[in-house]
Amino acid sequence: MKKFPRFPVLSVLVIFAAAGCRRAGSGTLTVASPDGNLVVSLAMKTLSQPYLAGERAYYQVSYKGRPVLLDSPLGLDIFGARPMDQDFEVIATDRQAADSTWENAFGAKRRVRDHYHQLTVSLRETKEPWRRVDLVFRSYDEGIALRYVLPKQEALDRFALQAENTGFHFTPGASAWALNMGRFNTHNEGEYLPIRLDEIKPSDVINLPLLVRIPDGPWAALLEADLDDYANMYVGGVSGAPGTLISRLCLPPRKESVARNLPWNQYHAIEQPVVAATPKSTPWRVLMIAPTPGRLIETSDLILNLNPPCTVADTSWIKPGLAAWDWWTESFAKNVPFKPGMNTATMKHYIEFAGAHGFPYMLIDGGWHTEDVCKPVPAIDMPALLAHAKSRNVRLVLWVEWVAFEKKLEEALDLFEAWGVAGFKIDGMNRDDQEMVKLTRKWVRKAAEHHLLIDLHGAYKETGLRRMYPNLVGVEAVMGLEYSLWSERITPEYDVTIPFTRMLAGPMDFTPGAFRNAARGKFEARGREPMAQGTRAHQLAAYVVYEAPLGMLADYPEAYEGRPGLEFIEKVPTVWDDTRVLSGFPGESIVMARRKGDVWYLGAMTNWDPREMAIPLEFLGSSDYEARVFADGPEAASDGTSLSIETKTYKAGDSLAARLAPGGGLAVIFSPK
Repeated sequence: MKKFPRFPVLSVLVIFAAAGCRRAGSGTLTVASPDGNLVVSLAMKTLSQPYLAGERAYYQVSYKGRPVLLDSPLGLDIFGARPMDQDFEVIATDRQAADSTWENAFGAKRRVRDHYHQLTVSLRETKEPWRRVDLVFRSYDEGIALRYVLPKQEALDRFALQAENTGFHFTPGASAWALNMGRFNTHNEGEYLPIRLDEIKPSDVINLPLLVRIPDGPWAALLEADLDDYANMYVGGVSGAPGTLISRLCLPPRKESVARNLPWNQYHAIEQPVVAATPKSTPWRVLMIAPTPGRLIETSDLILNLNPPCTVADTSWIKPGLAAWDWWTESFAKNVPFKPGMNTATMKHYIEFAGAHGFPYMLIDGGWHTEDVCKPVPAIDMPALLAHAKSRNVRLVLWVEWVAFEKKLEEALDLFEAWGVAGFKIDGMNRDDQEMVKLTRKWVRKAAEHHLLIDLHGAYKETGLRRMYPNLVGVEAVMGLEYSLWSERITPEYDVTIPFTRMLAGPMDFTPGAFRNAARGKFEARGREPMAQGTRAHQLAAYVVYEAPLGMLADYPEAYEGRPGLEFIEKVPTVWDDTRVLSGFPGESIVMARRKGDVWYLGAMTNWDPREMAIPLEFLGSSDYEARVFADGPEAASDGTSLSIETKTYKAGDSLAARLAPGGGLAVIFSPK
């Protein structure tokens, strides 16, 4: 990354005025959602803020007349000239509206409506060097989005961004479920814990998504979309302004340790998070808003709508589905005539299991290649595995370490395409600075050019890139089932928190499917034949609740063969035509129904509290449905593997009575008769 000299700070403050005014004044501009429920208001004000002085631009957001965001500041800090916090004129305003529908064959809903009202305000300084900046607001029924746009201009050509000072001043008393990793550049894996917003400190580095509950009001989620050649956004608190959050941009890893000891407004002492040239648009800053947390899940396609359309002309080669997987169980197998491990015989065994049960993929994880990603270790006969997979109608997905992969990028992509593998899983980045964002987008684009699927692990959250490149079939950025190998952190409570938090950003490769299921108090963290907390029905339900176009079967073949529950995994899809969240609350429970074709799938999960539910089935069509019900068995409270399987008949308007054990679940397939 090119380094820039330490110039004085240029603070680009976005200033609003009513259309036609020459100078910023007290006028207010508004843009409402198509249904009129969401309103964004923009005005110039002088407020007593401990971290901002003078007349600034502030925006507000309301939902059905109730405040969600109070006066929240806007601004960019750029090196190179005097502070820009006044002396602007409005040179143009533009209002647009759009209403279209596009098809998404690789997500939670087949048909996605893109319906919004947009306001753009173009601003220019009233004195030299007459720099310009635009601010764009979009208001959807599902939320609002804003971005800064710096047009091409001589006065601001190439620049280094010190900070993006976008504020989010939530109404008093708001609480959140927050992932606070405490620093930039992590694997983005941890618990989303309840916290009051006024408890978030300036030193905190809060990952997105951030789920917020407004007192006596709606729910909101703070995210970002269309992240391109820019640093990931985090948020932190503001000293003296409880309930106010400010954007913080990820710094390069080599400077992060310095940044941790600086307040948010002193980035000028270190290398900048973004280096760019005009024209330049920031990512969208997104606030999803809904009356219930479940409704946020249903409308999370908003992130996709804020990204450009698909750039892959022919997507017929992109085939979502489930994969057998060797890593979680240390490439284990039972009662086999070979020594299990990362070797040809074991991988053939997993391939045979996948083929026998109709799973289209086998993911061969870490250990198959040397330091050169193009060279298998001696124990792996790749031609033999490729031939064996082809004979079983299974395709391979190969794990790669990112540094080794980047060193041999073109050679590796050509080789993988020549081998005929389906794609690759790239791992270990643990960064989300501007450079890593550019590398990630390059890998996804080049994978598409070679007709290869890509699964990102050790990665940052999804921001909608999968709309442009639907070959992006997996993103981790979640504390997944792997943590059960060495900790007790993957609890049923955590399992029913991440659908309302991390999953709002898009698919998450949690890798469910454990069949050694531990009732409360009986879990043991271990690497060989690992366990999972909760019941088997809980694990089955995860295949419905968790969005993952490339899904995993975490356990080894013998854990599944002849065991109750495999039947459900054989049938469950990984992409959907419709999604409904029937009920739920973060950390407590969730009930979700998804449709593929004319078949509905239902998944219900609970924390350690047992629950009795009467689940309404209004989502079913007019005909009678045969329901294959996989429920907690009679001994599930003490034996997590206890599973009850029965067939019943239901129709729309009926109610399904369910009893979930502690850490329990329910998985149902509704097929029209």
